[in-house]
Amino acid sequence: MILLVHAHPHPRQSVANRALLDAVRNLPGLTVQSLYDAYPDFDIDPAAERARLDAARLVIWQHPIHWYGAPALLKLWFEEVLSYGYAYGEGGTALHGKDCLWVATTGGPPDWYTPDGPHGHEFSAFAPAVKQTARFCGTNWLPPLVVHAAHHIGADGLAAQGAAYRKRLQDWIDTHG
Repeated sequence: MILLVHAHPHPRQSVANRALLDAVRNLPGLTVQSLYDAYPDFDIDPAAERARLDAARLVIWQHPIHWYGAPALLKLWFEEVLSYGYAYGEGGTALHGKDCLWVATTGGPPDWYTPDGPHGHEFSAFAPAVKQTARFCGTNWLPPLVVHAAHHIGADGLAAQGAAYRKRLQDWIDTHG
């Protein structure tokens, strides 16, 4: 089973994240949990979220990059759901051995994520917090899928990114049964 935790603050207005979701939504064994649809009041149900995590072998965190990181509700989800005794610390082995895939979209093109670009760093400089969250919880960090210039690549570009995303998940399913 695959759990796709989707965190877009405006899921109905998203073009890129919706295209990515639409590309993979009907894969067998995939469950999509749209945090902003499920918890518009930010009142997360940790037990329900942990039950979904327990059933998953692959966990995907999909979101747009907001101020160089995850949107607020996903950050709160990390804090509320990935708690001591469950995801880390004494007895906290619930996620050990599961795979984790980070799928992120950015508004800027790849060259904005260079030392000379507006963001002053390679995109990889903004990944450590999410990567370390996954690793600290004992998951196997898979190479991320990053869609740059999500507002500007157009329908064909988004379709190509969606197809690559779907192929990647289908390959994971084929490998892991």
